[in-house]
Amino acid sequence: MGREGPYLQLRPLGGGREWDADPAGVEPMTEAEFLSARVTEVNTRSREAVTRSDLPRPNPLH
Repeated sequence: MGREGPYLQLRPLGGGREWDADPAGVEPMTEAEFLSARVTEVNTRSREAVTRSDLPRPNPLH
């Protein structure tokens, strides 16, 4: 995400609160880790969309 002083600022792939990390303890994600995280994110969004579409809709005639 960026730098703040000597630290890297990181954020989860799906968004959320950032945190500071020592660059010496950080390594890039592997392609497999990145793809796994993206699949998890897409599946979560898909489940949320299905849940929202399953909600009963108000009847405008009442």
